[in-house]
Amino acid sequence: MYNVRKLTDDLTWIGGSDRKITKFENVYKLNSGMNYNSYFLDAGATVLFDTVGRDASEVFFENLEYCLAGRKLDYIVVNHMEPDHSATLAEILDKNAQAKMIVNAKTLQFIAQFFPGKDYSSRAVTVKDGDELELGSHKFKFVFAPMVHWPEVMMSFDETEGTLFSADAFGSYGATDGSIFADGKDLEKDLLNEARRYYTNIVGKYGMQTIAAINKVSALDIKMICPLHSYVWRKDLEKIIGYYKTWASYTPETKGVFILQGSIYGHTANCAEVLMTELDSRGVESVILDASTADISDIIAMAFKYSHIVIASPTYNNNVYSPVEQAVKELGAHGLTGRAFSVIENGTWAPSAAKGLLAVIEGMKNCRTVGQTVTVKSAGDGGTRVNIEALAEAIMEDIRNL
Repeated sequence: MYNVRKLTDDLTWIGGSDRKITKFENVYKLNSGMNYNSYFLDAGATVLFDTVGRDASEVFFENLEYCLAGRKLDYIVVNHMEPDHSATLAEILDKNAQAKMIVNAKTLQFIAQFFPGKDYSSRAVTVKDGDELELGSHKFKFVFAPMVHWPEVMMSFDETEGTLFSADAFGSYGATDGSIFADGKDLEKDLLNEARRYYTNIVGKYGMQTIAAINKVSALDIKMICPLHSYVWRKDLEKIIGYYKTWASYTPETKGVFILQGSIYGHTANCAEVLMTELDSRGVESVILDASTADISDIIAMAFKYSHIVIASPTYNNNVYSPVEQAVKELGAHGLTGRAFSVIENGTWAPSAAKGLLAVIEGMKNCRTVGQTVTVKSAGDGGTRVNIEALAEAIMEDIRNL
């Protein structure tokens, strides 16, 4: 049974949701599934903007059939070739032998790689960055956005109606709940956390490229943003674009502290909790996550959100506790820069976690340390508390000076 939603007189959302999926890219947790957006333009020509992955394919094909109403499909615009948006592309092309596909040269290469044995090159209308093309009664401009977050990514801008088909940019985790429009939600309360997790984990490493893409589209008269995941943005566009600028420039959203702790028997965790209490007593906002149980997507998102990061780790095999070590390395792999770090280490006979942590931090661009490393031997004591209080004081003063 078809399930579509009109966005304008000419444009219809024809995507689908998967509420069973629990991990995106088989890595990052999903709290409420995922949706996959595809769009159908009916304006003198029938135009499909991207397809969907296999998990949403059944309703997608029904939606497309409903919108075509027995007519032929004229064009398929391929903005992004990642399989969650293109797995059904070959099937669409095979079922619609007359349809032309609007692609760039890199996309055409990826189509051949993902569908070996098939040759669709004769049906390609290949565009370059900045090219314009009339599709029916609408005029489009194509804006390349390489590495946001694949090298072939482009955005399609409908100059006639002001709609930006933004590929993975401005998307979010989570299935939609009936309304496809973001303005039915409170951005900060309902959408921001999942949008932040999505950007920082999927695109986060490519901040420079994201800023370049945003600068390109900022010159356009955008009235609506149609991403490939989650809600369509048609009001207060400057808010979501502003958050993307913040994340892409690695600017902290909040002057506060993210505490990442790992603990084997609870002693290191206790130190982290004491620090959190001391920070709160000084009016410093903080949040704490356990590296052994928290999803890596939450860890990365919180590191992007806060200005200061405290890492608390036991010594393990004469190094950093492995869940903490892996998490900190992921921060570096996602391109996090410009953060202030502090360290708490624990060890019963030879505390050495700080050495490994500081080596990783020193390898991260434009990062620095605040306060003295707190070294704990087994369980914390009165001296440990004094040192934690001093660390809280140093962090508070550093935040005040930002």
